[in-house]
Amino acid sequence: MNTIKVAQIGCGYWGKNLARNFAELGALAAVVDGNPDTANAFSEQYSVPVRTLDEVLADNTIQAVSLATPAETHAALASRAIKAGKHVYVEKPLSLEIADAEAVIKEAASAERVLMVGHLLQYHPVFLRLREIVESGTLGPLRYIYSNRMSLGKFRVEENVLWSFAPHDFSMILSLAGEEPSTVTAQGAAFVTADLADWATVQFVFPSGVRGHVQASWLHPFKEHRLVVVGEKAMAVFEDSASEWGEKLKIYDHTIDYSGAVPVPRKADAQCIAVAPGEPLKEECRHFLDCAENGRSPRTDGTEGLRVLRALEQAESALQTSLRA
Repeated sequence: MNTIKVAQIGCGYWGKNLARNFAELGALAAVVDGNPDTANAFSEQYSVPVRTLDEVLADNTIQAVSLATPAETHAALASRAIKAGKHVYVEKPLSLEIADAEAVIKEAASAERVLMVGHLLQYHPVFLRLREIVESGTLGPLRYIYSNRMSLGKFRVEENVLWSFAPHDFSMILSLAGEEPSTVTAQGAAFVTADLADWATVQFVFPSGVRGHVQASWLHPFKEHRLVVVGEKAMAVFEDSASEWGEKLKIYDHTIDYSGAVPVPRKADAQCIAVAPGEPLKEECRHFLDCAENGRSPRTDGTEGLRVLRALEQAESALQTSLRA
């Protein structure tokens, strides 16, 4: 039985989902939100008190905090919580600056506190099965990985589509490649809000020769969340936007016949891979509680968050050059 108690800091667009899951796991101990009406509504719904951040940090019966606040506050709040002796779950990104992220990681290590970054799709049962398939060699050596994360809205004005959408895809691609990219390039455009990219493409080159590609947009006619992994022996597709759970993961055993003067593809029917259903966010919250209770390092720890942040910074630099062109 879980003994870790968590205070949810921020109960807005995403924080409300974290509050629900921690409550369902029996771990929610308090809520903190700048909007009194929001805080009171969650307090009543989950029968937990409304507290201030200072009260939470001073309360020794609360061992952890979950941060779902504006991205620019993540590093400072995580640092305060760690110094107060709390384990910290923080929504992506860990920070907007590499130096700040590195400082928080060092603080967590020194204090022996768990620091976990909310890269949600690393906890999706389908992605976990896909990673097992890749690691087993079923696809053969990887050639390239691409991800599309696109929909119509929700338009942001405080961050571009790269920072809003792409961290999930960066995290998955870096996990599957098993290394950091040696080169990151990007292009994009701002069609809706001046100087704020609502469409972006990012290209990775990895030291092993694996290539990666991410396309993110909130100016797209329909929702498309698709991750494609191409290996020498087979190909896999994680279609998170598929309506049926059983259709979310498919393997294509396509081969190429090199016997003639021109390579000829030999197509195979898609094979649906059975995966037990599960809510990714609940699995993510459960993982955090388990790590905090047992002193384990999270799958998406601070170091993993830093790898994603480094790639994001390189992509952002290239993207801004593209926007000025």
